[in-house]
Amino acid sequence: MKKCLMYIAIFSIVLFTFVFSKNVNAEEYKVGIGDILEVRILKPDPSNDRVTVSPSGDISVAYLGSVKVKNKTITEIQRIVQTRLANGYLKYPVVTVSLVESRSRNFTITGEINNPGSYSLTENTTVLKAISVAGGFTRFGSKSKVRILRPRGDRPGYTKIEVDVSKVMDGDARADIVIEPGDIIVISESFF
Repeated sequence: MKKCLMYIAIFSIVLFTFVFSKNVNAEEYKVGIGDILEVRILKPDPSNDRVTVSPSGDISVAYLGSVKVKNKTITEIQRIVQTRLANGYLKYPVVTVSLVESRSRNFTITGEINNPGSYSLTENTTVLKAISVAGGFTRFGSKSKVRILRPRGDRPGYTKIEVDVSKVMDGDARADIVIEPGDIIVISESFF
């Protein structure tokens, strides 16, 4: 009877954590370098750690040491940690993993922009939104000469995408391109 109640309690905790986790789709989001995760061991010995994904794609977990997490979903990481803990470290471990902060999904904006730099990428960020987040054009910034340098997945280098932001500002939503992780937006200087 005690074992049955323990399994019900463990299942309830895992289900509660999955249903009420932060606004991240655990099945889709792939963890990257710099992301901050919370790894909680609920049973048998409670442990709660906030960890940052290292440049090599690892995190440090109590009892286990280094665990590779880069390009894995939150659900996959939780399963890996729980399985490894159950294989000789803890009896019936209950583990939850959640994303605290996404730092691997960034874009960079440079050139004739008021606040150049690297910014966190939110869902459906477009070129116009990115320019707004970065404080808008300087007085020399060209609205018709904006480039996106998008990293190529298959080989080194970038794909160049030209954007005419003046068309976007005139209402042409098709010209406003959605930014992807790793994109570099370059605002050219306007020539009078």
